[in-house]
Amino acid sequence: MTTMTQVDYAKHAGVDRKTVGRWIKAGKYIVLDGNMIDVEASDKALATLRDSQDPRTKNAIKKNRSIGKETTIDTVKEIMIATGAEMSREEASRVKENYLALLTKLEYEKEDGLLVEMTVAEAVLFSAFREQRDAWMNWPSRVAPLMAADLDVPADRMTEVLIEHVHKHISGLGEPEFNTDET
Repeated sequence: MTTMTQVDYAKHAGVDRKTVGRWIKAGKYIVLDGNMIDVEASDKALATLRDSQDPRTKNAIKKNRSIGKETTIDTVKEIMIATGAEMSREEASRVKENYLALLTKLEYEKEDGLLVEMTVAEAVLFSAFREQRDAWMNWPSRVAPLMAADLDVPADRMTEVLIEHVHKHISGLGEPEFNTDET
């Protein structure tokens, strides 16, 4: 842990000493270690809470870092996992703007008729499949006498057999097997 005085940290951060004093009073950015300022923790707080387009933030970045790209990515992932995925103000703003853009796109597609409400789709599918089921349930009593006449078998026996098999088939369709590996 590197520490500095208020004056030295103000030079390091590219601000005046009064600004550092205000930050300390407000309890915002500066992390104190006794009367000294913890440079790494304060720089991290500045990077998180300040806009990176602000030219003063470039002064708060340590120079001569020779960390590889993969090491940096791993470090960032570890920090995000450890701290609950805290984001910088910029990153949070970017995520928010992307989310709002997606919401606007969804609203447009809904108004344009490209999207359908889930409840409406469920109701349409339910009624369509109910009609299909009802048609199949009535089919044996309509067709069994005709089939029985063609095969020279009793019509009531043919109706019983067809009803049994159609009902078995319909109940099998009503209880589909769900396999999570297929999705």
